[in-house]
Amino acid sequence: MITIIDYGVGNLGSIQNMLQRIGLPSRVTSIAEEVKKAERIILPGVGAFDAAMTKLGQTEIPDLLRERAAKGYPILGICLGAQLLTSKSEEGTLPGLNLIEAHCIKFNASAIAPLKIPHMGWNEVSMQEGHPINKFSNLEMPPRFYFAHSYHMMANEKFVLGSTQHGNSFPSILHDGNILAMQFHPEKSHHYGMQILKNFSDWKP
Repeated sequence: MITIIDYGVGNLGSIQNMLQRIGLPSRVTSIAEEVKKAERIILPGVGAFDAAMTKLGQTEIPDLLRERAAKGYPILGICLGAQLLTSKSEEGTLPGLNLIEAHCIKFNASAIAPLKIPHMGWNEVSMQEGHPINKFSNLEMPPRFYFAHSYHMMANEKFVLGSTQHGNSFPSILHDGNILAMQFHPEKSHHYGMQILKNFSDWKP
């Protein structure tokens, strides 16, 4: 069972529908007792960093996520949810959950010109081979995913499982132990999204 965290920010229905399409049971919850028992967690998110952290801070969820992370349960952040797993973002002043050794910065408009901010639409992800989350079969490579963001994660290369070009290369998949952060939206990414979510469901960190 995959637990999708509901804190008032995110494409909850889209994620649950995608999981249902590939036969993966899930539940959407904001109930502390259910999060305490969660064995596999997705943290979604759309919008602004500080607004999302404020909503999270009004619940027990940050402490519960840290507890589940410390016990080794897999946690996946999607889009803004991925950024919330880092230590901080240039988009705001509040600290992140600090579950992965990374931070977030805004795309540099002059450096990526004539490309635009936000980075929106389909783009390729260059995968680091060897990690179970990056396994694809019978799909054209490299994989393509749907992005919608103005800020992106930054981390030491040892944490990078995937990178994407938007003017410059930026990390689009990060991992640290049992924590995964994906800048794109797998729930909007058709067959590639289905496969990477299935990989997450099978992953044993």
